[in-house]
Amino acid sequence: MASTSRLDALPRVTCPNHPDAILVEDYRAGDMICPECGLVVGDRVIDVGSEWRTFSNDKATKDPSRVGDSQNPLLSDGDLSTMIGKGTGAASFDEFGNSKYQNRRTMSSSDRAMMNAFKEITTMADRINLPRNIVDRTNNLFKQVYEQKSLKGRANDAIASACLYIACRQEGVPRTFKEICAVSRISKKEIGRCFKLILKALETSVDLITTGDFMSRFCSNLCLPKQVQMAATHIARKAVELDLVPGRSPISVAAAAIYMASQASAEKRTQKEIGDIAGVADVTIRQSYRLIYPRAPDLFPTDFKFDTPVDKLPQLNDVLQPDKYIFLTVIFAIIKGGVDYRLV
Repeated sequence: MASTSRLDALPRVTCPNHPDAILVEDYRAGDMICPECGLVVGDRVIDVGSEWRTFSNDKATKDPSRVGDSQNPLLSDGDLSTMIGKGTGAASFDEFGNSKYQNRRTMSSSDRAMMNAFKEITTMADRINLPRNIVDRTNNLFKQVYEQKSLKGRANDAIASACLYIACRQEGVPRTFKEICAVSRISKKEIGRCFKLILKALETSVDLITTGDFMSRFCSNLCLPKQVQMAATHIARKAVELDLVPGRSPISVAAAAIYMASQASAEKRTQKEIGDIAGVADVTIRQSYRLIYPRAPDLFPTDFKFDTPVDKLPQLNDVLQPDKYIFLTVIFAIIKGGVDYRLV
């Protein structure tokens, strides 16, 4: 017979011959065995593990899980309803061919809409490698907006894209509108409109983006060394402190700083390469670069190792190409009425 002793007011099963021995549990047989003498101390032990076995080589498409999905607090009733699958055997149908077992509850339209939005949010986040905490924050934002019905008439995909943009900024890993637009099916203008409406409806705010929020990611995608990244960060920060780029977006300033730092180093990058990564046009980079170029000697860190001296950096002065000159001349003449536009 097994004897029980109490340890910290909890019952403990022990071997009568070896009370201090640590019992071994046989999950297959449900027995508790003493390792010293082999005595079966207890039987019919309840297995609290999974109620199925997973076979690594099993290529069946059906999920062996029979306990349903985990609880989703964002859906009504926690999404704990049971859905009965379609029967295949003769016992599943009556004499008239109707299914004997039918679902007593189906998912509501609001839950179905939120589930579709959650799937879209997860898909967009996976495409740009966003962590799970941002997906959870985005889902919560979408649920709040959806339940308030403050954006009625707007597409759920547009609201989901705007919520993802807000969540990224609130979590300190901002993404540009163009990056969100690239992984969604919504235009940049529509995402921007929903972004403003959501901030107003939820009475929330987001931190202002800075050049440092994008610098490490842009430089990493451009395969630039750490020295160039630190120099570009210093250039952008000093340019903002000296008020050299008033009215310019942090993204364009960061792109111009990266261009200046790369041109001064051995790892040079073109405006086209930087523009493709940052999502800005070449002309935007040139405009910001021309604003900071006159103060270039004051922007670089003191320990930066120049491969190209500051006075040899490209100035990017606008030179009017001949074809552009002819085009502008003709347009000016048409406006003045000196040329028949039908002959152009």
